[in-house]
Order: sequence, then structure tokens, then C-alpha cells
Amino acid sequence: MNAILLLSALSILTLFAGAFNMKKLALPLIFIGLIGAFVLNLGEWNVSDNYFYNKMLLFDHYAVAFSGLLTILTLFIFFLCHQYYKTENASIADIYGLLIFVLIGGIIMASYSNLTMLFIGIEILSISLYILAGSRRLSLRSNEASIKYFLMGSFATGFLLFGIALVYGETHSFHLDVIRQYVELQRGNLSLKFTTGIIMMLIGLSFKVSVFPFHFWAPDVYEGSPTLVTIFMATVVKTAGFAALYRLFVICFDNTPLPDAWLNIVWGMAALTMTVGNFSALYQKGAKRMLAFSSVSNAGYLMIGVLAMNHYFSANAIFYYTAVYSLATIAAFGVLMLVEKERGSNEFSAFRGLSTHNPFLAGVLVISMLSLAGIPPLAGFFSKYYIFYAAIQRGYIWIVVIAIINSLIGIYYYFRLMISAFAKEPDMEKIPEEFSYKAALLLICLLIIALGVYPAVMSGLI
Repeated sequence: MNAILLLSALSILTLFAGAFNMKKLALPLIFIGLIGAFVLNLGEWNVSDNYFYNKMLLFDHYAVAFSGLLTILTLFIFFLCHQYYKTENASIADIYGLLIFVLIGGIIMASYSNLTMLFIGIEILSISLYILAGSRRLSLRSNEASIKYFLMGSFATGFLLFGIALVYGETHSFHLDVIRQYVELQRGNLSLKFTTGIIMMLIGLSFKVSVFPFHFWAPDVYEGSPTLVTIFMATVVKTAGFAALYRLFVICFDNTPLPDAWLNIVWGMAALTMTVGNFSALYQKGAKRMLAFSSVSNAGYLMIGVLAMNHYFSANAIFYYTAVYSLATIAAFGVLMLVEKERGSNEFSAFRGLSTHNPFLAGVLVISMLSLAGIPPLAGFFSKYYIFYAAIQRGYIWIVVIAIINSLIGIYYYFRLMISAFAKEPDMEKIPEEFSYKAALLLICLLIIALGVYPAVMSGLI
């Protein structure tokens, strides 16, 4: 909770730094604030009954772990900010402040114990992203991304709110503990009103994590938004969304068998999300859009963890997967961001000659692509292994078979981008790399390797 208070003050100070023309202070202030927030968040580990605001927020191990992960991911992304926005003059502090607000919303989504706080967290995160998606005001693609995200997001929020209202009407409470007690008393005979409410909430949350069939916004919004904002959407937002989705299901339904209709819906969503995401990525000509569909396919793998719902093991599997996937995605987009900025394109052909002129960036791209493809001994392999193992423990063999086939399909388009980077192109010029940028990418790659060699460091944290 102290981390949320510090980050709230940090975001307001950042906005004031822009208003009083002290933009150079914004990034150092943010780095100090994010490190301080991480330390304060870590201090709440092992604190019993860590409820706040009339038990509307709960900072248990699950919430503290995901809050810490979201903060670290945000810190890495801010290390990429300076080189990306160094030519911006007008609204840079506003962009930084809104990015911090996205983080605040994500932390609330990971720590809610009351459905009203879930809604507040989603709205803090979403409204900030609607603005950030359209922050390139002179770009038609950015404007299109913003309006498309806003309209689709508002529609999804309507489903979420209607679902919350139906659940409240049946249980007479917004608190997850009370909802769990209601579910246990019903002994599997849940009313149509309650079932409809939960399904509508699932639809609303599925939009945030771009799960089929609510994923159609993702490729266009990812492509049209400024690339740094796209990184936030693909990592921080997706991690927060799955933290919220799994928290809802595991607290309310862990001790009660879910109806077959619910399980079949989640099973089908997971299978179709993986398949549609991977097959769509095969036909993309641009790296940014390919990574957008890669994000969709990874949402399908994470839905397997939600389906398994094997309490601590599934929670750890989802936490480990989101961490590893996010690190690899930040690294991949970090390389793409420089290529796109210097060569004016994110097409696969723009990466040609990268290994010759920028061997460091080519190496970062290789590590990130191999991890996303699930090639051992990198961390991406173990992230998929833990998700698959959780599903097998619960008897979901066929969904694991589908996931393995989809993983093999994904190898093709990940390797396709790597091959482009190693194709010789003597006419391409060297891309300038700042020290802080290279240091952040190097640390991310080392973490991907370390978490693959020693997965137990994080895989059993919750």
C-alpha cells in the first residue's frame, strides 16, 4: 500500500516537473521513486492480515510478488525512454506521469479483494492508456489506435460492470471472501444470474489481456501506438490483467468444482487464442505487428494456467511466465524501437545487416526470440514447462498437446526475424546506442539466461 502512495505522489510530481519546465528532473525522479516503491512493496512481504481500506485491498504474497514484478518491468522500460523521447519537447513529463498511473492501476488490479477496487484499478490503467495511445497527435495511426482502444475498452468495461452488478445482486457483497462463501454454500448449484455475471466479468477482463475473441483490437492498437506505449501494453498491462483474472478465480472458486460450461469456455478460449495468435503472426510482414500477435498467442498459454487453477503451483507458473515473457518482450521491442526510429520502418527487411553493424542489438534480439520461442536452456522454455505441468496435473492433456503444437508453429516466425537480422546488408548504417539503453538490454538478457539456468529462484516465490 505504501508503494501505491509513493507512486501516486511520484506521478503528480512528474506532471508538475513538466508544468514548471523542469523536464530534465523527471527521469532521475522516476528512477528514485520506482526503486523506493519496490523497496516499500518488498517490506510488506510476510506481513499478516495486510488489508487496507476496509479490506478492499490485500497485499498478500501474491499481490506483493506481482506488484514488485510490475515495478521492475516499469523500471526497465523507463531506461529505454530517454533515447526514444530525446527529440520530444512538449509533453514528455505528461507521458511519464501517465505511465506511472498505468503502473498504479496495475498494482491495484493485482491486490484487490473487493470488486470495486478491481474496477478502479482497471479504469486508472485504461484511461491513462487511452491518452498514451494517441500521444502522437500528428500521427493518424496513433489517433486511430487511441479511438479504437477507447471504444473497445469502453465496451468491455460495460460487460465488466454489468457482471459485477449481477454478482453483487446474487451475493449482496463486492468482497471476494463473501463471494467465495456464497459459492461454497451453493455446492456447485450456482444460479443463472451469478453464472452470467462471472462470464461477463471474464469477457471484460479477457479484453484487457487480448484473449480470443476479444483480441481484434490488439494488432492495430499495438502498431499505431508509440512503441514505448506498446511495450507497456504488451508487458505491464498484460501481467496486471492476468494477475487480476487469476486472483478472481482462485479466491472465489478454488475450493469448489467449477461447472463444466465454465471450464469449456476457458478451455476453448485458451486453445483458440494460441492458434489464432500463432497463425496470424505467420503472415505478418512487420515485426511490430508480428510481436502483437505473439502477445496474443502468449495470452493463450497463460489462460492454460487460469484453467488449471492449481492454487499455489498455477499462481507461481503464471507469475514466472509473465515475468519471463515480459522481459523477453521488452528486449525485443527495445531492439525494434531503435531500428524503427533510425531506419523509418519496422518491416523485417529493416533488420537486415543488424548483426554486422550492431552485433550487440542482434545478440539481444536472438536471446529474446529464442526465449519467446521456448528454446532451452533459456527461461522461456521453463515458463511453458510450468504452465503445461500445472495443466497436466489437473488432467488437461489435450490443451497441452495443442499448446505444444502451437509452440512449434511459433518457432517459425521468431526465427524468421532472427534470420533477417543476420542477413548481410552493406548499405545499412550503424544504429547509435546509448549506454543506459545498452545496460538495460544487457541486464534483461542476463536475467533471461539466469532464470533459465536457475528457474527455482522465481518459480516458487508465491
